[in-house]
Amino acid sequence: MSNIYSEVITKVKEADGIVIGASNGLSISEGIHIFAENKDFIENFGDFREKYGFRSIIQGCFYPFPSEEEKWAFFSRMYDYFLYTGEASSVMKNLYKLVEDKDFFVVTSNIDDHFRQAGFPENRLFEIEGNCRNLQCINGCHDKIYSGDNVLSEMARKQENGKVPSDLVPECPECGGPMQVHLEVDRNFLKGEAWQASFKAYQDFIDKNQGKKLVLLELGVGARNQLIKAPFMDITNAEKNATYITLNKGELYIPEEIAAKSIGINGDTAEVLQQLVQLK
Repeated sequence: MSNIYSEVITKVKEADGIVIGASNGLSISEGIHIFAENKDFIENFGDFREKYGFRSIIQGCFYPFPSEEEKWAFFSRMYDYFLYTGEASSVMKNLYKLVEDKDFFVVTSNIDDHFRQAGFPENRLFEIEGNCRNLQCINGCHDKIYSGDNVLSEMARKQENGKVPSDLVPECPECGGPMQVHLEVDRNFLKGEAWQASFKAYQDFIDKNQGKKLVLLELGVGARNQLIKAPFMDITNAEKNATYITLNKGELYIPEEIAAKSIGINGDTAEVLQQLVQLK
């Protein structure tokens, strides 16, 4: 295994650019599993489970709450759960140490905003499905995305009996309609100016590294995730000097077409990143 780690470090050091692609497996390595009805879910969302019957955080994101006060009780709780410590996990700190001196970009479907929390610059980050801390008009009457930190924190603190105070429920500053967290949970998800700018920055990063030594570092991305995995494989196949590195626990897939330009590590992402940083 140490030879594989050394090979990864060599590729990282030699890279002209590194694209990090991350999905749910990275969050799981930090201890957050939005698809699981586990002990953490019961401890932090057990009252919602008992009242509404949903059995995971992701089910709560799609649940049709009967009132705005109840909806925001859940989403502010989720915000508080994802970001309550205010400090990045050791997993995210190690990932940042691994690439901090390189030219990098991040594309992720994770909604917990842990990349920004760990110090990854916003202009090098494309969150495909949004994140837990930004708000948008539910009607999409305009495409501005708003920071929800203050109101989400206050709603998390002041909620009682599964509801937030009515006077804290956010309203659209333009049309006066309801707001929602900027997550792709329905057709109202805004892919407006800010989302398009991040998408363009991602594409620009890929374009400027054409023909160069590009490392595509994939972390915890399942085989069914076509938002990140498929483009990474296509780029690896098309680019002569690209290297595809995939880290996941129990689920590795490398097609034959790119096998010669790929490195796969089947293991706990937290432990692998720790080993890589120590070798760097």
